[in-house]
Amino acid sequence: MAELLLELLSEEIPARMQARAAEDLARLLPEALKPAGLALEAPRTLHGPRRIALVAGLPAATPASEREEKGPRLGAPEAALGGFARKHALPEAAVAAMRSATGAADAPVYEAEGLTILARPEKSGASFLLRLRNPARPSAEVLAEAIPALIRRFPWPKSMRWGTSDLIWVRPLQRILCLLDGAVVPLSLAEGDDAAHGLRSADLTEGHRIQSPGAFPVASAAEYEAGLRERSVIPDAAERERMIEAGLAALAEAEGLEVVPDRGLLAEVAGLVEWPVPLLGRIDDAFMDLPPELMRTTMRVNQRYFALRHKDGRPAARFALVANIAAHDGGAAIVGGNERVLRARLSDARFFWDLDLKQPLESFLPKLDAAVFHAKLGTQGDRVRRLERLARHIAPMVGAEPDLAALAARLAKADLASGMVGEFPELQGVMGRYYALHAGEDPRVAEAIGAHYRPLGPGDAVPSEPVAVAVALADKLDQLAGFFAADERPTGSGDPYALRRAALGVIRIVRENRLRLPLADAVAEAFFGYPMAQGSTATPEFGMAVAAERMNAGWKPPADSSHPPMVAAFAQGVVEFLAERLRVQMRAEGLRHDLVAAAFGTSGDDDLNRLLARADALRDFLSTPEGTDLLAAYRRAANILRIEEKKDGRSYAAAIIPDLLRAPEEIALAAALEAARPAVGAALGREDFEGAMAALAPLRAPVDAFFDRVTVNDPDRALRENRLGLLAMLRGAMDELADIARIEA
Repeated sequence: MAELLLELLSEEIPARMQARAAEDLARLLPEALKPAGLALEAPRTLHGPRRIALVAGLPAATPASEREEKGPRLGAPEAALGGFARKHALPEAAVAAMRSATGAADAPVYEAEGLTILARPEKSGASFLLRLRNPARPSAEVLAEAIPALIRRFPWPKSMRWGTSDLIWVRPLQRILCLLDGAVVPLSLAEGDDAAHGLRSADLTEGHRIQSPGAFPVASAAEYEAGLRERSVIPDAAERERMIEAGLAALAEAEGLEVVPDRGLLAEVAGLVEWPVPLLGRIDDAFMDLPPELMRTTMRVNQRYFALRHKDGRPAARFALVANIAAHDGGAAIVGGNERVLRARLSDARFFWDLDLKQPLESFLPKLDAAVFHAKLGTQGDRVRRLERLARHIAPMVGAEPDLAALAARLAKADLASGMVGEFPELQGVMGRYYALHAGEDPRVAEAIGAHYRPLGPGDAVPSEPVAVAVALADKLDQLAGFFAADERPTGSGDPYALRRAALGVIRIVRENRLRLPLADAVAEAFFGYPMAQGSTATPEFGMAVAAERMNAGWKPPADSSHPPMVAAFAQGVVEFLAERLRVQMRAEGLRHDLVAAAFGTSGDDDLNRLLARADALRDFLSTPEGTDLLAAYRRAANILRIEEKKDGRSYAAAIIPDLLRAPEEIALAAALEAARPAVGAALGREDFEGAMAALAPLRAPVDAFFDRVTVNDPDRALRENRLGLLAMLRGAMDELADIARIEA
């Protein structure tokens, strides 16, 4: 197996694009080599600010191959011969030979290097047979053909042209290093009249631009990596991350501090430097009264600095940076320059902070009436009024004071109009909390303002204080209801309004706080918050796409629903979306998501924790021998009913005529079902799901006996239909627990 080394060296590649580019290289090169029968062995990639590279094993030559393909019959119309010739790029001489062929048995009609055309007799007359032979080729030849095309169509998110060439790359491409077992694979990017800047492959690469400028030759991957290290380049991004993390931690520990964790910033900085040198700088004490989140955001967004803190969590007057050179003065000049830059950045932050504090938080609200939330859903001011109404409605359900929840919801978006959030959108909510505290608002209101966007991701904590919970749920349910009503739902290819994230946020808040929340009612209330859904201002199509889908699918509103049928159907559509996201979440957690689907399918329950309790009880029941046997019996009964109902063109009701019960086994099963069904219903009514499962357990023996000794499809039609009704009773009894058909085998 030969060693392939490919490096594409350019000017600085944006950090956010490097890892994806390396993945694309590792994906596209095997695709380009596959038609020739070549496969990479153990490929690995390297990437950094100026290069993406790939190292892999590769056979020295392609395998020889031969294939045959049947062609048109002798004497076929010209159109058939022409199509066959174009498909296989046959020379004109071959086509002429096929036109004049006489049809001798297996006689060659045309022969050339790698190509034979035979006339082969068949029952209906002779046909042409194409025999193609591909001799083994040196892998270097295949690479020389494949790599230039790959480079020219490389899928950078953004790319550029430079000079007069049509070649595009993320930044000007400077060198191509391509070796196969130490020998240069000769290739050129020139195409037609486009010289592509004269870019050709060689055995040369470059070290650090400042500390070790100039090109140097390599003959292997080991020599390549060692040579880069000697010239102040760490080629592996993961190693650079480890070096930065360990170096920063050591510097912080030396001063009794710790680095505020930030994996995203760590990965980005590792993509900005080739030779990481961690350094510490000092923050002027005059800025230490600023909110720590503000200082961290200023340092991170503008300068890519790391924040430090004391072991007790207090912000420290220190920051960390990562230089790309090992300076002769130990980095003193670099640190000094960055301290001056940070002073200017923090002075700007101080200006916005002081300016915003000159007015109460509520004074920002009028500006939100001029800020469009969404063209179909009104302004941010409209949204604030909806949130206030919805948070007040939700508050009693989560143990919050309605007046405090409404106040927090009214102020939650106010900081969007502040100067600070205009400069740093990442701080929305965070700054609102500080401004509310400064204005003397109730701490619970301030906490709700700061927490209402959470959770922002899988690792983010959910709000737990009741007022914060009410506002966070109102924010997410308003978002879901509005965009679903406007028919801006997520698709398989996109979710531009982050509705899946909003749904997962609702699910996590409900689950982790163990809330008993009627979601359909809350969604309907959110829907009614839109003028488009109310009275004379109602828009006929608002929310109707979702509602119509539910109604057309046969969904019926619950008898105790207090909402109009179409509104209840709309709310059910949103709740089903939440239930689907819950199933996805459980699948990600390695749990039985099919049991959630089964529990939701039969009950349409909108209380997620009750739904989960039903699914847990179902899981425990199915782990017992009784549960396993009853599941098998249910499937057998359901299969019989499906076949017979399709044959008879009718559905069998869960009812029997007692006088038509003949066999002792069917009499016993009917008696067991009559005893079990009311017990199941009573247990479900008091949310005793374990008790409901236990009430079904005695069915195991009579069900087994019934299937062992009773013929369902009896010649007597009355007996047959009565026994099918008995199976429908069994199916109905178990369907009260869950939609058993959704349980995976």
